[in-house]
Amino acid sequence: MDLSNSTMTDALGGEEEAGGSYGRLGSRADFETYQRRAQDRWTELWEGEYAVVSVGLDSSSIAKGADRVLAACREALAGDRATVREVSGNGAMWMEPWVEVKRPGEPPVVFGNIEPDEVPALLRGELAERAVGVRAEHAFNGVPPLTDHPFFKHQLRIVLANVGLIEPDSIEDAVARGAYSAYLKVLFDMSAEEVVAELTAANVRGRGGAGFPAGIKWESGRKAKVTPKFVVCNSHEGEPNVYKDRRIHEGDPHRILEGILIACITVGAERGYNYIGGEYPLAIKRFRKAVADAERLGLIGRNVLGSGKDVYFRVRTGGGAYICGEGSALMYSIMGVRGQPRTKPPRSVEEGIWKRPTVANNTETLANVPDIVNKGGAWYAAIGTEKSKGTKLMTVQGPVKTMGLVEVPMGTTMRTLLEEMWGGMRDGSVLKGIQTGGVSAGQLAAEHLDLPVDFDSLTPVGGMLGSGGFAVFDQRVCAVDFARYLTAFNRYESCSKCVPCRLGNPALVEIIDRIRFGRASLDDLPLIQRTSKHIIELSLCGLGQVAPEPLLGMIKQFEDEFRTHIIDGVCPAGVCPIGAPGIASVAAD
Repeated sequence: MDLSNSTMTDALGGEEEAGGSYGRLGSRADFETYQRRAQDRWTELWEGEYAVVSVGLDSSSIAKGADRVLAACREALAGDRATVREVSGNGAMWMEPWVEVKRPGEPPVVFGNIEPDEVPALLRGELAERAVGVRAEHAFNGVPPLTDHPFFKHQLRIVLANVGLIEPDSIEDAVARGAYSAYLKVLFDMSAEEVVAELTAANVRGRGGAGFPAGIKWESGRKAKVTPKFVVCNSHEGEPNVYKDRRIHEGDPHRILEGILIACITVGAERGYNYIGGEYPLAIKRFRKAVADAERLGLIGRNVLGSGKDVYFRVRTGGGAYICGEGSALMYSIMGVRGQPRTKPPRSVEEGIWKRPTVANNTETLANVPDIVNKGGAWYAAIGTEKSKGTKLMTVQGPVKTMGLVEVPMGTTMRTLLEEMWGGMRDGSVLKGIQTGGVSAGQLAAEHLDLPVDFDSLTPVGGMLGSGGFAVFDQRVCAVDFARYLTAFNRYESCSKCVPCRLGNPALVEIIDRIRFGRASLDDLPLIQRTSKHIIELSLCGLGQVAPEPLLGMIKQFEDEFRTHIIDGVCPAGVCPIGAPGIASVAAD
């Protein structure tokens, strides 16, 4: 079917969003009526007689021109009754910009790497070779199911179930796909004790890196006697190669909001906060829209849906300081003062925002809550490993073929991630190592690829799951230079409150620079070990306590490379100022 020859306007007419023909919903019955209507419209959209064209827009695809592809689709179908939708990216950054075309009576087909000037040909059906997969269980016209592609076939999408499918700015899309159904149960059908029991049975651990059980945290917050109480969603990422929370905000903001609201009702908090890094403008925009729509529908405010329960909400944005991802520093920032960590105890569930009990969870952690409430803790606990339950979002950077965000069961091996889902190394690249834990842990080598990726299995070899960010590097990367980058990041992001972190990390950078410039001695290697020990053992917060770990891991995995810099005065990769073998050294000038 040639979509560009249709003669129709939007088949479904204008969408009745919150604040449109629907006013504030005053009861459970009102919400259920709205939900049924949203589901009917969703069914009509996908089973109707008119075409549906969806374009994935998020912060990475827009940089590749996806916004221009969307504009080209709207221009080509202007006056037609095909529906053009702005959805988010689906995590597959390697095929951006992508377009999904749903013709009447056919399943949706996803096409990858589409340029704006190719849109007319795409809509005429002339780019069949660009088809990546069909969003269906079976192949169609020779196009295999999208789930057969190595990037998708190992995934189990819980948090990402709607990402790339719904329009992020549409609360109606979200409700049609199940949003706020768990919230409804918590408001009317479940006690706080029952919600905590399900979360505890699920054994969902913090997805921000610490891995603390959310059920224990919620129970502590629920039992706190001091009021008012608060709930905080920590959406401040900010370290290199970690972008999972940004993608949830950009793709399914209502899932995050629902998790926060459930936490508020469960622990008895009168207000929820979401603290988002200021460097995420699109995420902030889409999440603020979600909050505004939920408020207009009556899901936030006084006497929510006639339940007799009140809950209010605020969005706070950070100024880009990585240290504000630390729990206590984040709370200071929310209060409008300088974001610096504090000593503990007291814990945040005893004394957090404005010295009141505060439950703080990572974005991904809270995004799991709606499904746990709807399907039960036992369902969630059946996924993953014995000590690491559920799924985990993983991100990657480096010379891999199919880069992107994936959601896999805990315990999936690094080999599966690297060689299948991420497509293996690009031509000309040879795996040298994998930086784990963002900037907070050591590296994995090729012999570690068969280790399961979870909270515990990487620790014995110096790695760490952290928030799920991995940086793959090849033979062209110098271990000394990369170590300098990782150490300098922690140096610059230190809040400078405590002496070990404030002075120790700059000292480590100075030592590495001596190595890079050919002015070091072998005595500098044990000096790095001693300095790192002091920083780790004496720093106040988690940043300082792990800051030297990437450097120590590099020395452990690539000690010969450090020694070559010191003894031979050359950089094998030819990256450092000292010079490559056979090239005059800068340090000698």
